[in-house]
Amino acid sequence: MGNYRSAKAEIRDYICARTPLVIVDSPERERVERILKEISNELGISIGYYTDAKQVGSFNGGAVKDVDSDPLTFIISLFKKNRNSTFAFGDVKRIGDDNAYSRELLNILYLAKETNCTLILITADPVWPRFSQFGMLTTLDYPDMDERISQINSFISQFRGRYPIEWSPADVRMAATLLRGFSEIQIDNILSAELVSKKRLGREDLYSLTGQKSRLYQAVPSIQQVNVDRGLEVSGLEALKEWLDAKKSVFFAPDEDLRDRGLTTPKGILLAGVPGCGKSLSAKMIAKQWELPLFRFDIGTVYDKWVGESEKRMRDALRFIDNVSPCILWIDEIEKALSVSDSSNDTGKRVLGQFLFWLQESTSRVFLVATANDVSALPFELFRKGRFSEIFFIDLPNGSERRAAILQYAGRSLHINISEEELAALVGASEGFSYSDIEYAVKDVAQAALIGGQSVITAKLLRDTFDRVVPISKNNPDTVARIRKWGSERAVAASGRSGGQNE
Repeated sequence: MGNYRSAKAEIRDYICARTPLVIVDSPERERVERILKEISNELGISIGYYTDAKQVGSFNGGAVKDVDSDPLTFIISLFKKNRNSTFAFGDVKRIGDDNAYSRELLNILYLAKETNCTLILITADPVWPRFSQFGMLTTLDYPDMDERISQINSFISQFRGRYPIEWSPADVRMAATLLRGFSEIQIDNILSAELVSKKRLGREDLYSLTGQKSRLYQAVPSIQQVNVDRGLEVSGLEALKEWLDAKKSVFFAPDEDLRDRGLTTPKGILLAGVPGCGKSLSAKMIAKQWELPLFRFDIGTVYDKWVGESEKRMRDALRFIDNVSPCILWIDEIEKALSVSDSSNDTGKRVLGQFLFWLQESTSRVFLVATANDVSALPFELFRKGRFSEIFFIDLPNGSERRAAILQYAGRSLHINISEEELAALVGASEGFSYSDIEYAVKDVAQAALIGGQSVITAKLLRDTFDRVVPISKNNPDTVARIRKWGSERAVAASGRSGGQNE
């Protein structure tokens, strides 16, 4: 990783050492120009500079010369007449392979070596390997955490007098974390767009900053952004919630703090369990709790009949995910997409290999939430330590969790207060229910109220409705028993204890 300070120090050293070639690998030409202008002033030297738009000029304000968009002849003349010269090339092109243009540049490098001159090439493209014998490569990455904080603070200082900006130092740090992977120009554009559209910047606007990132990259059909209700409430799963509270500070920790302890950000979690008990809803809960955008990755759609196309689609999807980080990535029923039990399915194995390598090695701040109903169908490689931070089992809700769910759904859909006696009866009647079963029962009553009026909601109607529901635990008892046995033996309980029994 090359931040502004380290890249500037390297470029300065290479110029002072009269290295014939300095390649600055960066997509942000404006920041490299700023570095070269600072070096020119600090060293008291003239650094010539060419771009197609401005032609030949210099960083210390020298005269501009039009070279008809072909600076090579000018550079040759400069290096022949003026030893110890430095010239930067800002619109270099066609230097990735052996061609007439790159060979002419190669001749200039021979001249630079003889005349003690330095040629600086600014590019984010591949460079012809033969150039490497003449020089050094330095990388200027996108702004690091300190640079982003400084840029955001400068933006706030510039506009605070005209707009209400209510970001505390902690909010600025959170914004800097969310804007990781953006260029300086992109950060300014996003902050300006938010400020103009909202006429202010408050803490509630932090979430939308990184949500805009997906608009900066080409869409990938297999990945869709999921809207998250900021008022979302999820009953139960207390152990999972406590774990997420602890891991959140690690996920958002500064890179230098993580490196100091040899740590990486949490990779994500695998949620296994009984259908209808909140696995999919948990992905939305995490996105809300961590104030991050949520993307759903449908891995099944990357498969294609044409040779090599599936692998390309997977690469494109993973690149998109890295670009939009930090984010929550949700893969629903992951076993259906990654099951490659057929030994002849070479494409499936290669796609799986790509995904597993990314899951293990990616340094992007992506928190994966994968859900599975049939864990036995998952490839065993997925359970290797380091690919998931933890595996949680979501069981049928226990008595206290069913009580909380009934109150939550009743408050939202029925707009009533249930007495303790009636509530206890419903908790008992819902033994073996999933959260989906409870929601279904409550909303069935809500539909009756919509048709017949609020007065139809009685304790008897509620109890009769609950009694009519056949829960998933009775519809598929063998399957549910098998899932619960696996969860009790091989995963961490999301509730902190086994569910399904009254307390």
